[in-house]
Amino acid sequence: ETPLEKMLSDPLRKIASEDGRYSAEAYQFVFESLEPAVKIAGRDGCEGQERHVSGQELLKGLRAHAADTFGPLAGHVWRSWGLTKTVDWGEIVFVLVRAGMLNRQETDSVDDFRDGFDFDEAFVEGYELKLPAEIPARPSGGAGAD
Repeated sequence: ETPLEKMLSDPLRKIASEDGRYSAEAYQFVFESLEPAVKIAGRDGCEGQERHVSGQELLKGLRAHAADTFGPLAGHVWRSWGLTKTVDWGEIVFVLVRAGMLNRQETDSVDDFRDGFDFDEAFVEGYELKLPAEIPARPSGGAGAD
């Protein structure tokens, strides 16, 4: 299988290529962010339509997953994927809805993703370094030992 055949066989890459605005990684990131969004929305144990998240809830999941994955570089990563504002996530979601890969409710709209948050404010200014609860002691006799 050639790289081109592989790319065209991947449904998200094909959709991203046909749409042309955002990279395939952004489309994949929506799916990776659904579970965090469901958890944040408090719908963990729900099934079917009960698990549905709104645009604003999905933005919270996208933001949390990006902060955990990319830290203060998340905004830079998103921009490298072609996104410049939160409504771009709504555009991606509705491309996926039209492709039959995501479901929507009648009340869902791309506008639900407008004016979510500024990427730099969310990821750079709002960045909090998370350290492990316990940092292991440095073994004795290692580098710098006398």
